[in-house]
Amino acid sequence: MATKNPDPTQADAEPGRVTADPGATELRQVSDARTMRALAHPVRMALLEVLSLGDALTATEVGERIGESPTTCSFHLRQLAKYGFVEEAGGGKGRARPWRMSTIGLRFSTAPDDPEAQLAVGALSQMFHERQQDRHRAWKASRASYPARWRDAARDMEFVLYLTAEELEQFNDEVAGMLMSRYLDRSTDPSRRPAGALPVETIIMSYPVSNAGDHRLPGAGQPAGTPDSANQKGDPS
Repeated sequence: MATKNPDPTQADAEPGRVTADPGATELRQVSDARTMRALAHPVRMALLEVLSLGDALTATEVGERIGESPTTCSFHLRQLAKYGFVEEAGGGKGRARPWRMSTIGLRFSTAPDDPEAQLAVGALSQMFHERQQDRHRAWKASRASYPARWRDAARDMEFVLYLTAEELEQFNDEVAGMLMSRYLDRSTDPSRRPAGALPVETIIMSYPVSNAGDHRLPGAGQPAGTPDSANQKGDPS
């Protein structure tokens, strides 16, 4: 995906998955609390998640996928469009109008002296994490229904690395750059997706686990720097 989760302790962060206008190449910067609050709604998040996975969809089509009525979806799509998260893809009228993402991703910026924006991005962070956890639990519950190749390929990995703040920033930029340069065009151009490709959610979270000088790892359940070997092999955890 083209984006990361908003984190109230970070200067900037990015949420969700994005399939956008094929001509869009830049992340959209969002810094005001009002726009963030407009996104912090379960139906609106669900709409963005569905639009991020494929082609432009009408309110009726997206409603069938998230279990909401066309009327409800039409209202929330218009609200998302008001704040610049989605746009009409062209063609159709009324609820038959198809919608798509308006950017390839979002970057949320919050100033330390803006408590209202900090609260807003904190609420977004919690909602995104909860929805991601729900999808991860759904994968665990349904993994037996996938072919063995997919079960083996899917991984849960955790590493503890000793980095400076500058190195951590560089690490995140390099990983994001690699993912975007290699795979992002498949989100905006379905013709670039190889046969058998599925939407794969990749979550990268990086954060210090102790204060300076205190190297204890709160709640650590495995040796530092060691991937979860069972999940690395694709075996049930």
